[in-house]
Amino acid sequence: MTSFRPIEDGDIEKVVALWTACGLVRPWNDARRDIDFARGKQASDILVGVDGGEVVSSILVGHDGHRGWYYYLSVAPAHQGKGLGRATVEAGETWLKARGIWSVNLMIRSENVQVREFYAALGYDMRDVVVMGKRDLDRT
Repeated sequence: MTSFRPIEDGDIEKVVALWTACGLVRPWNDARRDIDFARGKQASDILVGVDGGEVVSSILVGHDGHRGWYYYLSVAPAHQGKGLGRATVEAGETWLKARGIWSVNLMIRSENVQVREFYAALGYDMRDVVVMGKRDLDRT
């Protein structure tokens, strides 16, 4: 049975490998930097799903004081299709609810139809918004 807890030091390389195996890492996203920045903060953390001592899922969850956000939802390929993605999202929802957050957003790459369908099956809907961004504020 999978249990969820905040990421620990010994999990970092396992989580980076999990994110890589799930195709979440991009050249412009330094996974270790993202982990270091998000973990254990008042407004963010990374939750890992652990089964038999093995990290099998993760979700980076946080909030801006108004809405929650998910990033890097991942389930080890060998564990996909068994409800673990749903359980991991529920762990993220529980984390947000415990902090008084009642709404959550997430961004999905436009080409990732499978993930859109996954979230739709969990009751998430498309929002009529445009997401804009600027990378590397510390380098401009």
